[in-house]
Amino acid sequence: MTYPRKQPISPVQLKRQRRGKLAALVLAFLLLLLFPVRVLAQDTETSGGFLGAIDTVFSAIVEDLAKILFFDILGFPLIVLWLIVAGIFFTIRLGFINIRAFKHAIDVVRGRYDDPEEEGQVSHFQALATALSGTVGLGNIAGVAVAIQIGGPGAMFWLTLAGFLGMTTKLVECTLGLKYRIERPDGTVAGGPAYMLSRGLTKMGFGSLGKGLAILFSVLAIFGSMGGANMFQSNQAAAAFIGIFPGMQGWIVGLVLAVLTAIVIIGGIERIASTTGFLVPAMAVLYIIGCLWIVLVNLPQVPSAIATIISQAFVPGAIEGGIIGVIVQGVRRSAFSNEAGIGSAAIAHSAARTDEPVREGIVALLEPFIDTIIICNMTGIMIVLTGVYQNTGEAIDGSQMTLSAFATVSTWFPIVLAIAIFLFAFSTIISWSYYGEISWQYLFGQRTIIIYKLIFVACVFIGAVVAPSAVIDFSDLTLLMMALPNLVGAYFLSNEVAEDISNYMQRLRSGQMPTYAQKQAAMGDSHQAGN
Repeated sequence: MTYPRKQPISPVQLKRQRRGKLAALVLAFLLLLLFPVRVLAQDTETSGGFLGAIDTVFSAIVEDLAKILFFDILGFPLIVLWLIVAGIFFTIRLGFINIRAFKHAIDVVRGRYDDPEEEGQVSHFQALATALSGTVGLGNIAGVAVAIQIGGPGAMFWLTLAGFLGMTTKLVECTLGLKYRIERPDGTVAGGPAYMLSRGLTKMGFGSLGKGLAILFSVLAIFGSMGGANMFQSNQAAAAFIGIFPGMQGWIVGLVLAVLTAIVIIGGIERIASTTGFLVPAMAVLYIIGCLWIVLVNLPQVPSAIATIISQAFVPGAIEGGIIGVIVQGVRRSAFSNEAGIGSAAIAHSAARTDEPVREGIVALLEPFIDTIIICNMTGIMIVLTGVYQNTGEAIDGSQMTLSAFATVSTWFPIVLAIAIFLFAFSTIISWSYYGEISWQYLFGQRTIIIYKLIFVACVFIGAVVAPSAVIDFSDLTLLMMALPNLVGAYFLSNEVAEDISNYMQRLRSGQMPTYAQKQAAMGDSHQAGN
């Protein structure tokens, strides 16, 4: 008996099969996130119900991942050391470009070099606002308070230093993310670490490694976008409103956030960018004004507070764990806040309308400056000034501590913080929806993107109603793990970035890089000369 010969599988078919299997795995996990609804909960007293079962499974996974990521090396957790070493390496390797290019970054964000004819979908300012909306969030409010609570006021010094070094890391990853982006037939673009890894490392002869790391990054980004960058944000926003407004229901906050998120993300990166372009400045100004008001009320104590921060940064006896403990807290919270090295912001910056990857990288260095050096320090100085970190027990979380600092001015002032938390949460959610979307597209293509968006919006609502803690902890760890493949690619391509930056700065200094206004003027003169 003869059997028909099996047709050979083409590389394209094989790739589709692999993507299908990977899609099934990812969907299986994401569908778990959709089921922890009270209706499905069984006997909560005996088994913890369906949600309890999910938490039990993921608790074991989180425990194993934490052992790896937070493995101590000379007192430093592995992931913290991985991020801080990258910041030091790139800052020195590129000759403190975060200082040298700072003024030029401001000029670019002001729109002086914006050219509507260049490839891309959003302006430099909109790309920066989108990326900032993903980093300026609860880490600036709760994370800073936790750093001070555990590490003492001196943690703020190391948090600021880590933010300074993170400026260069952001420049590198965003330059590479845009340089290796792709343009689709419909004019949309996609970039970020996945494309940097797959295309950049392939060019260097490490194609298999690059593609493997790109897939790993994309899977981690999808997981990260669902939990800590989505459900946790909506959960904290709901908690803030419930605490301020008695009788408020979490499902109401969740429904409002879910509807707003759906309206924005359905419109793609252009609508996300236009929303964040308005939202980020508004929420930053609102929060900074609140912090400045507290600073002004306590103005005579400001020099003493700054002296406390600096002195306790170098006094081992100031906190439990000594000087290593205070450094770890500062660096860790800085990384959580500005996400330098994680690679997320590179996805947003890759959509910028420019033919100069280095230019967008220079814009990106402003993120840690705004997020960490300005906003985090506003929170820190406010907490130290009011002394609330000394009067709260270990059970008080970061948000409550910051809330207590706001309450020292007026009983109604916490309302300002509640509004800020809602805006910060919403901005983080919509930005991370795009990061997850691009990662999903890289793995599964554009045709299935509606599945991702529906799951993402559902998670916004679920997070406000019931948040499975172990799932969110898992998501946070996957977010940190994004730094592993991302920075491997950045190290591999660091010489390339150094050459590109050198070439860019040389052209800038020599006047070979005119602003858009100068281009238009030159074209006008040429046209007149031709007539």
